[in-house]
Amino acid sequence: MAKRNNDNISISDALKEFVETNRLEKGLDKVNVADAWAKLMGNGVHNYTSSVTLERETLYIQLTSSVLREELSYGKQKIIDMLNEELGKDIIKKLVLR
Repeated sequence: MAKRNNDNISISDALKEFVETNRLEKGLDKVNVADAWAKLMGNGVHNYTSSVTLERETLYIQLTSSVLREELSYGKQKIIDMLNEELGKDIIKKLVLR
């Protein structure tokens, strides 16, 4: 069991410490990337998205529309930059549209 700390700390600091101690950051990044995709791409693209998966530094997006996949493939780097900016750190290096 972890030692009790008598110092007063904020909840956000306590949560950050908990995430770091239990190595949960990668799992949280996966959830945050999916949320950022839905937020940035809007309902039009999100409705045609069947799955969003982050593996290492590669984001895999499964789309149900081949036309949309072709259109998004022209702006891959812009999408990567937008998502990384939304997340506040460089998580995504490569984008694969399926």
